Amino acid sequence: MLVTQNESFFEGKTVLLTGGTGSFGNKFTEIILNEYNPKSLRVYSRGEYNQYLMAQKFKDERIRFLIGDIRDRTRLYRAMNGVDIVVHAAALKQVPACEYNPIEAVRTNIDGAVNVIDAAIDNSVEKVVAISTDKAVHPVNLYGATKMVAEKLFVQGNTYTGKRKTRFSCVRYGNVIGSRGSVIPLFEEQKKKGTLTITDERMTRFWLTLDQGVNFVLNSIVRMHGGETFVPKIPRMRIMDLAEAIAPEAKTEIVGIRPGEKLHEIMITEDEARNAKEFSDYFVIEPEFPFWDKEKHVSGKSLPDGYRYSSDINDKWLTKEELKRMC
Repeated sequence: MLVTQNESFFEGKTVLLTGGTGSFGNKFTEIILNEYNPKSLRVYSRGEYNQYLMAQKFKDERIRFLIGDIRDRTRLYRAMNGVDIVVHAAALKQVPACEYNPIEAVRTNIDGAVNVIDAAIDNSVEKVVAISTDKAVHPVNLYGATKMVAEKLFVQGNTYTGKRKTRFSCVRYGNVIGSRGSVIPLFEEQKKKGTLTITDERMTRFWLTLDQGVNFVLNSIVRMHGGETFVPKIPRMRIMDLAEAIAPEAKTEIVGIRPGEKLHEIMITEDEARNAKEFSDYFVIEPEFPFWDKEKHVSGKSLPDGYRYSSDINDKWLTKEELKRMC
């Protein structure tokens, strides 16, 4: 939840959400319409059927559904006219699909990011937040590599604004429970046959709910000055604990780590930590470049030399009971 003094920030604002019909988009729409009072929410996505389903679900006159692709520069310019805030969630996200269709992944995740940046600046959008992923850190697959480039583009997008008011920041977090491609639906299906496939029993992951992810994005929009990458403090889980929480009676079969998959995930590297500040429930990675005003997050605590925020190093592991409740 946003703190009380920030609740009025979205009141009367026009918000554009790219990729708005996915898991994140549905939860974002629910929360911002029910708990805040935007003037309008523009849901921008490619799929007319998914937009139809959302329209039936929410039935709110503040929602505007816009068919469009972030590759379509002209359509984005029209969609952002009169917009105050952009939340950029559209991307090709499935690792195997990106590996098999690399040019398409680049055109959507990188070229699409450039289009969002240009359209936001030229339409004088106030704030733009791009949703990123832990896979952008030390990327080992094409999806992660495209998201790493997208992060750099949005951070450096602030140098293109000149005297305009537009500011760009990123939010980076880990695996979201219940999102498309989550391991939970796979385990639930495999449970029916009595055997769960595990790539590596040592595997760990960051873990958060859709509600947590959306509220962190909303908080980051309010906090941002432009140029930051916000990283939440969230618990981690062991894949074997998750398997037992979902299907305690099932057998497990170790199938080997997949191409482009990591054993553990990192959200802040040792090099990034030199330019990061720690707060009670999140971190801010500051740009290294001269345009950044170092006084903007002066209240944060500097991180120790060599610090790394990784899913295998933690003082908060989710227990099997907690995983059961979250799933």
